[in-house]
Amino acid sequence: MARSNPSSSGPTGPVRLSPGARTALRPAGSADILSGFWRERRDVNARVGIPQGPVLLESAGNLHDLRLAAGLVAGEFRGDYPFMDSDVYKWLEAASWQLAGSPSPELAADVDRITALVAAAQEPDGYLNTWFQTGKGEGRYRDLRWGHELYCAGHLIQAGIAHHRTTGGKELLAVAVRFADQIDATFGRDKAVDGFDGHPEVETALVELYRETGERRYLDLAAYFVDRHGHGVLGGEAYCQDRVPLREQENVEGHAVRQLYLLAGAADLAAETGDDQLAAACERLWSAMVATKTHLTGGLGAHHDEEDFGDPYELPTERAYCETCAAVASVHFSWRMALLTGHARYSDLIERTLFNGFLAGMSLDGERWLYVNPLQVRDGHSDGGGDQSARRTRWFRCACCPPNVMRLLASLQHYVASTDGGGLQLHQYATGHYAGEIAGTRAAVRVETDFPWSGTIKVTVEEGPADLPWTVSLRIPSWSAGHRVRLAGRDLAAGPGADGWLRLERLWAPGDEIVLDLSTAPRLTQADPRVDAVRGCVAIERGPLVHCLEGVDHPGGGLDDIVIDPRAPLTEDHAPGLLGGVTTVSAAGHRRTVADPGWWPYRDATYLDPSSSPEQRHSTVLQLTAIPYYAWANRSDGPMRVWIPTR
Repeated sequence: MARSNPSSSGPTGPVRLSPGARTALRPAGSADILSGFWRERRDVNARVGIPQGPVLLESAGNLHDLRLAAGLVAGEFRGDYPFMDSDVYKWLEAASWQLAGSPSPELAADVDRITALVAAAQEPDGYLNTWFQTGKGEGRYRDLRWGHELYCAGHLIQAGIAHHRTTGGKELLAVAVRFADQIDATFGRDKAVDGFDGHPEVETALVELYRETGERRYLDLAAYFVDRHGHGVLGGEAYCQDRVPLREQENVEGHAVRQLYLLAGAADLAAETGDDQLAAACERLWSAMVATKTHLTGGLGAHHDEEDFGDPYELPTERAYCETCAAVASVHFSWRMALLTGHARYSDLIERTLFNGFLAGMSLDGERWLYVNPLQVRDGHSDGGGDQSARRTRWFRCACCPPNVMRLLASLQHYVASTDGGGLQLHQYATGHYAGEIAGTRAAVRVETDFPWSGTIKVTVEEGPADLPWTVSLRIPSWSAGHRVRLAGRDLAAGPGADGWLRLERLWAPGDEIVLDLSTAPRLTQADPRVDAVRGCVAIERGPLVHCLEGVDHPGGGLDDIVIDPRAPLTEDHAPGLLGGVTTVSAAGHRRTVADPGWWPYRDATYLDPSSSPEQRHSTVLQLTAIPYYAWANRSDGPMRVWIPTR
């Protein structure tokens, strides 16, 4: 593949900006998470999550379908969806990122074997989608609303780029480039197909392919797809991001994952082209999403029907959708916005999403998954299983989420730090080494922390320009009620700027040590009063972690009758033997004894006065124990709730 690669040096993560990108920040040149919370979760992913992929893809039929398309076997297509190929590509991407951090001959052999199978299934002109190649679909690009052909192509492109960046191998990238070239030859205003895929994903992938190859036409094709949305091409549905052009949207809408992947592509495009109007639209939509459509956990999606965002402030608890893929897509979008603008609030949301809405999607042992992430499971909940179950599942008919979790965890180190040419920024806190280039000289720091259990973060300078002042920037999370920063053991009167960064500039020497102490004291949180579903409730948080009650910790009755006393103090206790080692939060509460209302459950509103409520007069005092939300449903199936009534 004789193509130039102007970005062959620099970061090796999922986002490698071109030399001319117009961004405030750039991903750190190198990053490595060495120990602590996120290393433990990544180790589970490396040891259990990713290695099980080929077996599960085989049992689900994904690999059979590739053999069928390649003419290697006879039979029928297996699977219910036209995007079965994308699960293979996401797994290949995850495995490729993993190979960069921990070489494994067995994993490398699996990647090579499946890559060869993908290459064998590709048509001579570059087209590749087993659903249509095997006759399940009606023909190429005839069902853009649901066919997912370009969606699958996007994941193939990202897998090929990951494999090339981490191993130097060109085999998978060559397959991806051939498919991208076929798409480029087919789609456009004056070409055979003037339209776009109903599920965005190819947009962000094409921008990254431009960064990898230097081919401007991939960037132009991404721009065509982004701007073709919203003009009624697919019937004008919000579900397909076709109701309003993205540049004109006032709030996120429709299918949450589709919207977020489109926004990630738009942010990539703005970064590479300097399109201020597109950047402003991304900022506007991110802000509206966070203010009106984001759950406390960072989860996104209020409707099971069409996996939809829902209306502003429509944030249900037991019917919260919060698809795990939406959490992944949110991280992708927010990271691109953090780089584009330099503002820390985007990394605040990344932190909240990673620790809560995202991490809950994978069990502690790495073998079971949640597609949806509700904030409440009621007493006596009847669950028939399936993809939208509130019970952890080994795999899904629509298995988009597990390999998405795998690929984000395998590349997580690339979302921790950045550089702006004048210093290093630490977006997330994880023990490890992080480095970037400042004025042509490598600058590196070592981070040591027991975060999130402890709010103490020690940053030690390892190298940097000897005769040039440079800046170490620390993100002060919005949840922290206070912080203390020390340099060489001495307190500094330093606080964050309006953009959320605490900046320390000086002539640094190897061994210089910064200690940041963040307040992680447990706290009660209430929602905007316009969120009807949780009015009169509070949630327990500690540091970046949302906590929840589980039935297993509250025997003697269910959770539906529990109320919390918001006036009583919260206490915390670290339990090394519980759920892999967690800090629990205890609160005072009551279990209501509900008076028999007779045959009709509605009563006179005088009972709104707590002093006259029979539940208030007949209640049992008890201690409430809250565990981190990410760890729920790892001991037994049963009730759970994040939001707790106060009376």
